Amino acid sequence: MRFHPLHTSIAKPERFTWPFCYEPHPLCLLACDEVKAEIERIAPSEGKMFGVLVAEDSEGRLGFLAAYSGLLCGRNDWEYFVPPVFDAQQPDGYFKQKEREISALNQHPSPDPQHLNRQMSQDLQLWLFRQYRMLNANGDSRDLVEIWRDYHNNPKIQKIFPLPPGGTGDCCAPKLLQYAYQHQLKPVCMAEFWWGPSPASEIRHHGEFYPACRGKCKPVLTWMLQGLDVDPDPEQSGFLHQGIEIIYEDDAIAAVYKPSGMLSVPGKADDYSVATWAKERWPESMLPHRLDLLTSGIMLVAKTAEAYHHLQDQFAARTIKKKYVALVEGEISADHGVIDLPLSSDPLNRPRQIVDHEHGKRAITEYRVLEREFRNGKPFAKIALYPHTGRTHQLRMHCAHQEGLGCPIVGDELYGHKSDRLYLQAESIAFVHPSTGRRMHLFCPPNKNIW
Repeated sequence: MRFHPLHTSIAKPERFTWPFCYEPHPLCLLACDEVKAEIERIAPSEGKMFGVLVAEDSEGRLGFLAAYSGLLCGRNDWEYFVPPVFDAQQPDGYFKQKEREISALNQHPSPDPQHLNRQMSQDLQLWLFRQYRMLNANGDSRDLVEIWRDYHNNPKIQKIFPLPPGGTGDCCAPKLLQYAYQHQLKPVCMAEFWWGPSPASEIRHHGEFYPACRGKCKPVLTWMLQGLDVDPDPEQSGFLHQGIEIIYEDDAIAAVYKPSGMLSVPGKADDYSVATWAKERWPESMLPHRLDLLTSGIMLVAKTAEAYHHLQDQFAARTIKKKYVALVEGEISADHGVIDLPLSSDPLNRPRQIVDHEHGKRAITEYRVLEREFRNGKPFAKIALYPHTGRTHQLRMHCAHQEGLGCPIVGDELYGHKSDRLYLQAESIAFVHPSTGRRMHLFCPPNKNIW
């Protein structure tokens, strides 16, 4: 059994880890140190997600399991790590035989080779997912197709994604939990970290911890965690309820300061937001633009429909100019530049964005370095950001991605490292007043400086 002992006096957590938003428990950190030594021994050339699951055996002895996502150096049989839930890599197994059969069809003409090939591939993928019988803590078992269709019961999603994405069930967390349940181990806590170079489209930092992926793992882990006492989902506990400061107001518009951690519009778990706050004061009000939950700064509120449409037209024409300020980690060589990287979202892994040179929407950001400094021996920079487009997470991606600045914004949990807050603020906005036609330039109050 791949159950590695942990000899420590560190206390166990009260509940198991909520895998989609967590701080690694000290027990996981201890286990990860041992796993990293094993990874260095193997010396993989590719970047890979690894995970640990701390557990207790039937006699109460503490230990941990280790896993990697997918294959490691083309193999899934490394003795130190848990095995796959289902091994589809056996050369003489049904899956590989059918793969070779489908491949051979491409070499011989037929009346409709593409249709036949596609149908056989879909049938094989369906067969494969049926082999993944996933357990939960209650001892129940379901295959991936059943789990997927039960979780995604929306007909629109089922039409677009009738089957799970390829590789579902082969990520770290499902492999770890499956092995624990199969060997009567009681899960205590879990963590996942990236090791090696970042992939081309996503942002992954060597040695950093990350939540489980949502696209492949959210449906599967929702099933597998049943029967465990798990930490609450912070996304279901509501967001920040705090006062909003009015920066400017007249009969047509208002400008307000939104704090970090407050929603711009009502969310699934909480309807308190800038929009609902504004409605209480100005019943006809509407928001012509938004800020991300974790971004603070200046926002415009239209008090009338006429003002709303006027401001919307300005945003569409890109005549409204916004300046953001941010604190980023790392060295920026140039004092000024422009980042032009197309972005697209992953519909099954929201809210993450990726760089997509083939299908992404063009996103342009101008930047200017305001100050460079060192903190605890590490380089940081204070920068101004001027978005020329308004894509989701544009500034965060352009700062963090290796094709952009390669310097994540401090506190960016998705693309960098967690801190006390996201150090990104909408500092000023310039626009034409919808009633007077006068050009206005509004700024955040001096006492809201994020430095």
